[in-house]
Amino acid sequence: MARAREVYYYDYPGDFGLSGLAGTLCSRTALRLDGPVVLALAGAQADDDDRRLGRDLRLLLDSPLPDEVLRAVWLAAVRRCIDPAEEDTETRVWLRRVSEVCPSLAPERDPYEVKTLDAARPRVPEEELREAVAAQIDSAAPGLARHVAVPGIGPALLRVVREADADLGFRMLLRTLKAYSVPVDEALYARLRSTGERLAYPLAAVQEDLNVRWPPIDPGRRDFALGRFGLPFVAAVFRGTEWEHLGTVRENIRSVIDGDLGCVPGSSAAVLLEDVQRLLGSPLSDEEITALWRTAARRQYVDGGFDAEGRAWLERLALECSERLAEVDPVYTPFLSPARTDLTEAVLREVRAATGVDVAEARGVAQVLEDVVRTVDPDLGFRFLLQLLTAYDLPVTDARRRRYEELAERLGYSRDHVDDRLPHTQA
Repeated sequence: MARAREVYYYDYPGDFGLSGLAGTLCSRTALRLDGPVVLALAGAQADDDDRRLGRDLRLLLDSPLPDEVLRAVWLAAVRRCIDPAEEDTETRVWLRRVSEVCPSLAPERDPYEVKTLDAARPRVPEEELREAVAAQIDSAAPGLARHVAVPGIGPALLRVVREADADLGFRMLLRTLKAYSVPVDEALYARLRSTGERLAYPLAAVQEDLNVRWPPIDPGRRDFALGRFGLPFVAAVFRGTEWEHLGTVRENIRSVIDGDLGCVPGSSAAVLLEDVQRLLGSPLSDEEITALWRTAARRQYVDGGFDAEGRAWLERLALECSERLAEVDPVYTPFLSPARTDLTEAVLREVRAATGVDVAEARGVAQVLEDVVRTVDPDLGFRFLLQLLTAYDLPVTDARRRRYEELAERLGYSRDHVDDRLPHTQA
């Protein structure tokens, strides 16, 4: 029977446990680092509700791993910034000393939390996980041998996976790759990310600081891990006046275009810029663009504001996207991916079926939305349709949802794009 594991993304925004501590130590290269400092940092991390740290340490201490393996894994994870041997102690003794400041306390949760988390717990068999992580270590072995200044780190990580805990071994592999900036190709990254998803890691625990050799930015990319993207997603962020509680206009824009976890850096900005460029170059009038944007964002009744003129607002978004792209890929030249004109009629049918409702706002932009599908891009029109349905709580039957899911699959969206945010009715 597969063991029920923790839902890490619920408790941690980024790396955690022993690998998280190692990352903290690596980041202090310009600061003093000795035994007392490490103990203080470990204790502070444990006090900050990182219950995994103490458990990770005890997994290693309770394992049969010899001291040379423990030392190799520790040194690689912390980039040799502190060596137990220099503290005149064996690694196991050193780890025990660290564990003593990291009590393993069960979190206090209410019954609803417990029930919700129990339903979400990943159930990955340990042997299956061992095999997957071992294969990833084997794939990374040439890079580890070339870049990591710790002899035998590959075999040492394998022993952690096989003799201590595969979950911990996976995180120590990630931390070692990050500590020494080992180049990771996209294929290996996809496998690492998949394992992280199966173990309910936060996305940042895998990708953040990982030296991925990314392919070129593709504005036609649609399989974003977090589902929605592009201009309709910006409309969701700026819904009504709710966005004001989350920061300035620019901060809210950046929350969208910086959202590249799980894909090529700059992808979110590139696809948003493509949406913007398509509309700016379209035959739609300024009034039609403004009406579409403000309806999708439920801002029709907001006087003035940053988006009073639709095209001026789009130009501001384009500028922000260009700045982001210059940060991550200075030589990137924006271009438009081919529009999905093969799906024009299929999307038009759904637009006509969905906008013939009793919600005046949706009816008011029905023709504009059809024009987007016909003259701009069916993909963009479909995403605006989904945003309108969500923004105005328009009911979606099971049959219609299935058609949306089929269209989303043909457009290359991730499974989360058409999700349970859509209002639901039976039949």
